[in-house]
Amino acid sequence: MKSSTKDQAEGTFHEVKGKIKEIAGKISDNPKLEEEGTSEKIAGKVQGKIGQVEKVLGE
Repeated sequence: MKSSTKDQAEGTFHEVKGKIKEIAGKISDNPKLEEEGTSEKIAGKVQGKIGQVEKVLGE
């Protein structure tokens, strides 16, 4: 698997995982878990964008 495709896939995975943690934190009234989910979701978006840039650059 190309590096760009791998980054995009992992980014999507982290976005989904972060969203689940965020929702779980809200439901369980756990602000730490909610913040952790938000951070992971943002990191996933960034990783996905890196994959898109790598794809455009042909890396």
